[in-house]
Amino acid sequence: MDKTIRKYTSFDEMKADEYRYWQSRPVHERIHAVSDLTREHYAMKGAVADVPRLQRTLVRFERAPG
Repeated sequence: MDKTIRKYTSFDEMKADEYRYWQSRPVHERIHAVSDLTREHYAMKGAVADVPRLQRTLVRFERAPG
């Protein structure tokens, strides 16, 4: 884990560096971070993390030839 302390002169500079950091991480790591944040949010609100979620429905249409 990188424990470097950085000082920024502006909020925009800090956000740009944060954006570059997350873009440098692999997709699976970003998704894992979002999952962790979601669980922490549920815990702070006192809600059960195992709540029903929206279901995604996939519909496939085949076009007629021609």
